[in-house]
Amino acid sequence: MDAGLVIKAQGGDQAAFATLAAESGRRLHALAVGILRDRDLAEDAVQQALLSIWKELPTLRDPERFDAWSYRVLVRACYAEARKRRRRLTEILGSNHGEPVAPDHYAAVADRDQLARGFARLSVEHRTVVVLHHYLDLSLETVAQVMDIPPGTARSRFHRAMSALRAGLEADQRPPGGTAPAPEMQRATE
Repeated sequence: MDAGLVIKAQGGDQAAFATLAAESGRRLHALAVGILRDRDLAEDAVQQALLSIWKELPTLRDPERFDAWSYRVLVRACYAEARKRRRRLTEILGSNHGEPVAPDHYAAVADRDQLARGFARLSVEHRTVVVLHHYLDLSLETVAQVMDIPPGTARSRFHRAMSALRAGLEADQRPPGGTAPAPEMQRATE
């Protein structure tokens, strides 16, 4: 991000802020969708984050850190949206409402759906770490700074999120009704 543009926006230049918002808006929206798994909630979170960024921009000490700072503001807005949604619903939906699905092979669609189900089972905090680390390709130390948590907590959340994803994917691959009997038990019953 252009530090000069950030400095102008800090001084109250609305055109400079509009440019900042336009340049970072898509990234923020993609990040919010990844965290919240709902396009409508993501739009609300981005709108709230941009409003907070405009209000808090004069307090930003280092204009070079605008991107990381704006991600932190967005993460807080996503958490607030998730809390609001949790009050209204018992679970956050993980579907892509109104998004056209491109033609795809059956196996790829099944894999993507299975991964989406596993991802939707994660808490908002765990999804946030995974999205920041894998989608934005941020190091876990940078993820910790963005989320305003200790680096050890970021590593722990990432580890737990990946373990939960693996466990969920493995559970989805098991046949319905539990596990198959051990081969010794099958031979004994034959």
